[in-house]
Amino acid sequence: MVLKKLQFHLYNLLLIVFILLQSSCEKKNQNIIANKKDITEIDKLLSVAHNFYENQQFDSSYYYYNKAKNTAEIQQDTSRIIHSLSWLAQIQRNQGDYTGSESTSIEALPYIGNKGKFPCGETNVFIGLGNNYLNTKEYDNSIYFFKKAINSKTDELIKAGIMNNISLAYTEKGDYDKAIQILESLISTKGLINDPETYARINDNLGQTYDKAKSTKAIYYLNEGLQIRNQIKDNWGIISSNYNISRYYKIKNPSLSSKYALIVYKESTKLKSVDSRLESLRLLIQNSTGNNYKKYALLYLQINDSITKVRQKAKNNFAKIKYDSKKEKDENLKLKEQKVNDILKLQVQKSKTQALYFVILMILILTGLIYFYLKSKNRREKIQAAYTTEIKIAKKLHDELANDLYQMITFAETQDLSTENNKETLLHNLDTIYLRTRNISKENSYIDTGINFIPTLKEMITDFNTDIANVLLSGLDSINWISIENTKKITVYRVLQELLVNMKKHSNCNLVVISFKLNNNTIDLNYSDNGIGVKDQKINKKNGLENIEKRIEDIEGTIDYNSKSSRGFTVNIKFPV
Repeated sequence: MVLKKLQFHLYNLLLIVFILLQSSCEKKNQNIIANKKDITEIDKLLSVAHNFYENQQFDSSYYYYNKAKNTAEIQQDTSRIIHSLSWLAQIQRNQGDYTGSESTSIEALPYIGNKGKFPCGETNVFIGLGNNYLNTKEYDNSIYFFKKAINSKTDELIKAGIMNNISLAYTEKGDYDKAIQILESLISTKGLINDPETYARINDNLGQTYDKAKSTKAIYYLNEGLQIRNQIKDNWGIISSNYNISRYYKIKNPSLSSKYALIVYKESTKLKSVDSRLESLRLLIQNSTGNNYKKYALLYLQINDSITKVRQKAKNNFAKIKYDSKKEKDENLKLKEQKVNDILKLQVQKSKTQALYFVILMILILTGLIYFYLKSKNRREKIQAAYTTEIKIAKKLHDELANDLYQMITFAETQDLSTENNKETLLHNLDTIYLRTRNISKENSYIDTGINFIPTLKEMITDFNTDIANVLLSGLDSINWISIENTKKITVYRVLQELLVNMKKHSNCNLVVISFKLNNNTIDLNYSDNGIGVKDQKINKKNGLENIEKRIEDIEGTIDYNSKSSRGFTVNIKFPV
C-alpha cells in the first residue's frame, strides 16, 4: 500500500518534470531575450525620468523613476533599484518633503552592496540621507551618513565635497573649531585648486563658519569664494556667496547687507529658486523699515503661501504615484501568475498520454535510485558523525592528556619514587589526569533531559567553579523545563559547556554570570565574564565557539556576541520555548 502511494506521487511529479524538460530549452532562450529587453526598458525609463528632472518637471520625473524602480524590482536588478530610489529621494528632498525622502532612501539600504552599472548609487543614498538630516537639524545623523558616503567612494574630489558637507553639519551644530579644522585642511589641498567650483564652495563655507565664530577672517574667505564664482559664472554659487555676505553685514552694515540680499533675490528669481528668494526676503525684512519693510513682508508671505501649497500638492502627487504604481504592479503579477497556471495546466493535459509509458519506467528506476541513495546517505552520515566525534575526542586526548602522560612517565623513569615528595607529585599528576579524563567523558556523555535535567546542568556548571574563577547562576529554576523540547535542553547544555570550556582556556576571568529569563514565550540566556575579552573586538569562533551558532540556529534562536578588550566577554542567546 505504501509503495503504491509512493509510486502515485512520483508519477505526478515526474509527469510535470517531463513536461517542463520538453520546453526548457525554448524557455531558456526566451528568458535571455526577455531579460535583455527588460534591462533596455529600465534604462529607457531612467533616461526619460532624467530628462524630465533636467527640465524641472518633477512630477513626471518622479513617475518614471518610480516605474523604473518597479521594473528593476521584478528583474531583481539591485543597482538600478538603488539608482532609481536615490533620484526619487532627491526629488522629494527638492520639494521639501524630508520625511518622504528619508523613507525612500532607507528603502534602498537593504540593496546596498551591489553597485552594478551605477556605482554611485550607494554613495548618493548616503549623501541624500546626510542632506535630509542636515535640513531637519539632526546633525549627528547627518555626519554619520556623510561619513558612510566617504567610505563608499574613492574619488578624492567627491570625498572633498562630502567633507565640506560634514563641516556644514559641525557649523550648524555649533562646533566651529571642528568645522574650521576640516575646511582649512581642504583648502590647503593642492588638487582642489584645479576645481574652482569646489574650491569656491570651501572658501565660502570657511568664511561662513568664521563669521559664526565671530572671527575677523570671515569676510576674506567670503569675498574669495564670491570672486571665484563670478569668474566661472557659477550662478547657484553666486547666490550662496551673496547670501552669506549679506548675513555677515546684517549687524555691521544693514545697508550693505540689503544690497547683497537684493542680488540674491534677483538671481534666485532668474533660476526659479523659491527657497533662496524667501531667505533673501527674510534678510531684507530684517534690514528694512517703513514702506520697504511692508513691501518685503507682503512679498514674503505671498511666495511662502504659494510654495507651501505647491509642495503639499507635490507630496500628495508623490503618494498617489506610489499607490497607483503598487496597485498596478500587484495586478500585473496576479495576471502573470494566473497565465502561468493556465499554461501549465494545458501542457499537463496535452502531455499526459504520450508521457505515461516514460513515467512508469522512470518511476521504477527512480524508486530504486532513491532507496539506494537514502540507504547510502544514512550510512555516510553515521560514519561521518562517528568520525567527527572520534576526531574531537582524539584532539582533546592529545591536547589535554598526551603531554601530561609523557611528563609523568619521564618523571617516573628519572625520579626516585621511594621518596615521599616524589610519590606525592606522582599521585597529584595522576589525579590531574583522572580529572581531565572525567571531564572529557562528561563532555561527550549522555544528557538526562528528564526531571534530572536541572540538577545535571547545575552539576556541569559547578564543575567549572575553581579557587580562581567563580561561576554564578540565576533564573534557571524559574523556567518550566519539563515543557521544553529535549533538543532545546541538549542545546542549552552543550552551548553552556562550550562557553565555559572556552572561558577556562582563554578568558583569565575570576567571575562568570549565567542568567535565564522567560520573556513572552522566549528564553533569554545571558553569559558574561570579566576576562580579557577579545582584542580589536574580533571573535575567533575557532576557540571552542564554532558549534554554538549552528546549535542555536537549529532551534530557531539568535545569538549576539559582545567582546571588548579588558571588559570581558558577553553572549546573549534567545530562542522560542
